[in-house]
Parts: sequence; C-alpha cells; structure tokens
Amino acid sequence: MKFHAPLIKGQLIKRYKRFMADVRLENGGVVTAHCANSGSMLSVNEPGAEVWLSPAEKPDRKLKFTWEMIRIKRSLVGINTQHPNTLVAEVIAAGKVPSLMGFESLRREVKYGENSRIDILLQMADGQHCYVEVKNVTMRRDLTKGAPAEFPDGVTARGAKHLVELSNMVKEGHRAVMFYLLQRCDADTMTIARDIDPNYGEYLDRARKVGVEVIAFNCRLSPKAITVSMPVEFLG
Repeated sequence: MKFHAPLIKGQLIKRYKRFMADVRLENGGVVTAHCANSGSMLSVNEPGAEVWLSPAEKPDRKLKFTWEMIRIKRSLVGINTQHPNTLVAEVIAAGKVPSLMGFESLRREVKYGENSRIDILLQMADGQHCYVEVKNVTMRRDLTKGAPAEFPDGVTARGAKHLVELSNMVKEGHRAVMFYLLQRCDADTMTIARDIDPNYGEYLDRARKVGVEVIAFNCRLSPKAITVSMPVEFLG
C-alpha cells in the first residue's frame, strides 16, 4: 500500500480525546492531526517521539493531517487502524498467504452473524466460505530481542464478540480466520496480552478449540509505503 503523498515528519506533543494528536513539524509549526486509532495505544504513544503524518486528500477536511506512524527505537510502527483491512486484502489477493489461496471471490465488509460485518469474506473454489477478521497489532511492551508483539492493548468486548461470530461460522461448516496484522517489523512472534484482557484470551481459546484458525503477519514500513512482510509465530 503506497501513500497518496509523501509523509511529513514531526514530533509528537500529545494524543488526546482518543482521535486527536498535536504534532510539532520540523519547521517549528504545530498541527493537530487525526488519530485513526480508538485503542489505548500503549507502548506507541510516547510524547517527544518521531511521528509521520499524511496530508489530507480533501482540502476542505477540518484536520489537514492524519497520524500514520511513530518511531519506536529504530522501528516504525503503523498506528492507523484504517489500513489493515486493505493491506490484508491485498496480500491475500496476491497469493502470499498460503492457507488462503484458491478462492473465487474476495469481498469486504459483508454483513453476517448477528448485526456484524466480516472484514474479508472469501468464496473458496470448493464452495466453502472463509470468514477473515483482521486486527491491527501495535503493542510491544518488551523491546528486548525475541520479545513478542501483543494484542489487545485494552479491554475489547467488541473483539470478543467477533470471536463468537467466527466460532458460529465454523459450527455452520465454514472456515473462519483471526488474522493479526503487526504494523511493525521488529517482532517475529506475537501473543495475547492476557493481563490486559483475560476475557479476550478465554474467548480466543474457545474459538480455536472449535476450529477458528489464527494467522499473523508483520509489516515493513517507510514514509512511502506499508508492505505486509512475513508470517510470525503465534504463541497463544
């Protein structure tokens, strides 16, 4: 996924009201950027850190910039939760996820279950449906070599609901996949932050027992593009 325009470098002053962030640009000016992330952003929200913004495509938009990335030590981390569905759809369509090859159609944001929408619905060549739920992973509290990325960064009742919906699809005879996308390249494993949301961990355990599959990939990021990179080991 390429950005529509070169990103602009700045320094994070603060994030507030969940969806807003004040950033000091290299020219000394201060702008307020849209923060497209409703989570806690634990470990990727440090004032003073290097951040990258994208300029708004529409000139009449109230906030003229969107916060895209933050640098954590030597690694860029993508915090914009509007990108993962597109990134995962692209990598599946390109045939780079071996377990999700051989589909006849790929649709996004399809209604299913009880008042839910699946991020990606694949119609497989054998007629089976495969429901793919995508979660954005940014948190990595331990930056020592080999330490995993973690999800979730806050309590997520919505995430637990999605696991129930995926489980129900498996019970109806379909495939269902929980796809964790790490918008960072400094981790080759990931795990569930059970200390933050033990309920989510329990729901995931139940979902896996009935047959919900888990896939995790990391990403390479630059101020020009984000690319889904390599599969990472899921530690549970």
